[in-house]
Amino acid sequence: MTRSPIDITLPDLTGKRVLLTGGSDGMGLVIAARLAAAGADLVLPVRNQSKGEAAIATIRERAPKASVSLRSLDLSSLDSVAALGETLNYEGDPIHMFIGNAGIMHPPERQTTKDGFELQFGTNHLGHAALIGHLLPLLQAGGARVTLQISIAANQGAVNWEDPNWERSYDSMDAYSHSKIAYGLFGLELDRRSRVAGWGITANLSHPGVAPTSLLDVRPEIGRTHAVRSRGLITLLSRIGIMGTVASAGLPALMAATTPGDQGGKFFGPSGIRGLGGRPAEQKLYSRLRSPDDATRMWDLTQKLTQVRFPSR
Repeated sequence: MTRSPIDITLPDLTGKRVLLTGGSDGMGLVIAARLAAAGADLVLPVRNQSKGEAAIATIRERAPKASVSLRSLDLSSLDSVAALGETLNYEGDPIHMFIGNAGIMHPPERQTTKDGFELQFGTNHLGHAALIGHLLPLLQAGGARVTLQISIAANQGAVNWEDPNWERSYDSMDAYSHSKIAYGLFGLELDRRSRVAGWGITANLSHPGVAPTSLLDVRPEIGRTHAVRSRGLITLLSRIGIMGTVASAGLPALMAATTPGDQGGKFFGPSGIRGLGGRPAEQKLYSRLRSPDDATRMWDLTQKLTQVRFPSR
């Protein structure tokens, strides 16, 4: 018996400018195609230009009238992040949705960004946070919904407050959990501060569950020459419906980004067993994301490390 596909209906996004990171392959490409088909004016910042162009071709096969354009971005470089912010602010078009979906996982050894941060922390969290800071005027102008894609890994491990760049000892998966918890805490604090200061934006969190996405594949850019060890098992469990698919994994982020109303400060993920797969729905916050003090502490640490300042009020 063929499993019925899991899906949601998106609203008409005509006239809405959406910036999506990590939209050139895998789950991100599925998200991008759905947004474009719904009428969004889609901006895809990419590190690899040829990969981005291939993504646009794929999107236009599915949505021939899609409005989609590329920009250059390397989230592991704060200079690159600042350059994209400068470009988009110069263009001056309000941003109505920001989906921070890009990420890396499990490099085989400790690596650093161009600015000296542990690679996963610097890319998954600090690069996105800095980009949001640079784009804050455009996000305010668009009354934007910001969606931060975290991970089921944020339900394990902890923030390494004393050594956030993992210089004293290193475990790749612990550092990945650290990066995603940090990203989630920052997103919740962004929503809270916007409400207090009247910035006019809202922020939600999402997670994709577990699915056989490209995140698990060979990744020469981080020195991973083989797919992660669990790739085969995840593929099998996806086929029998216990874990998600590449298509279903993007749905929580789409739900977080497009659900009408005042939806800030919420968390969306798959509703199946242990959040591994299933239909997207609002979820209870992971325990590691519930401390307002931790969220404030991460906000302050993020500004200190990136040197990107948000308004104090």
